[in-house]
Amino acid sequence: MTIFDQFALNIFNHYKPRFKRKANAIAVFYMSLLQCSLLLLLGVFFSEFFKQMKVETMSSSNAWTLFVITSVIIYFKNWMVYSGKRRLVVNAKSKKKYGSYNIWVLWLLPLGCIALSVLLLDKF
Repeated sequence: MTIFDQFALNIFNHYKPRFKRKANAIAVFYMSLLQCSLLLLLGVFFSEFFKQMKVETMSSSNAWTLFVITSVIIYFKNWMVYSGKRRLVVNAKSKKKYGSYNIWVLWLLPLGCIALSVLLLDKF
């Protein structure tokens, strides 16, 4: 069970009592947001690194297009993974071993990655 599985399960279990049918959609959205923000952070880091090394790899518009396409793929991958049997298996495994995380910290993780990405891009 990966850390992403644990985060998704914590989000799902937190929102399950209040939003019975929407809890899974919230968990899928959260996982997609977290993974896309980490992808954005890595992309901006390598973009700035290559710019300082004076290496021309791809244009900015091509990089943003690639990011959007990858984000859509990440969303559909998470939708397939966390809507099926895997969520049930992860839920059964997690009741024995793993603790829960604070919901505020979980929501601050993607926001922190996005904030770091904006700071690295030097655009406000």
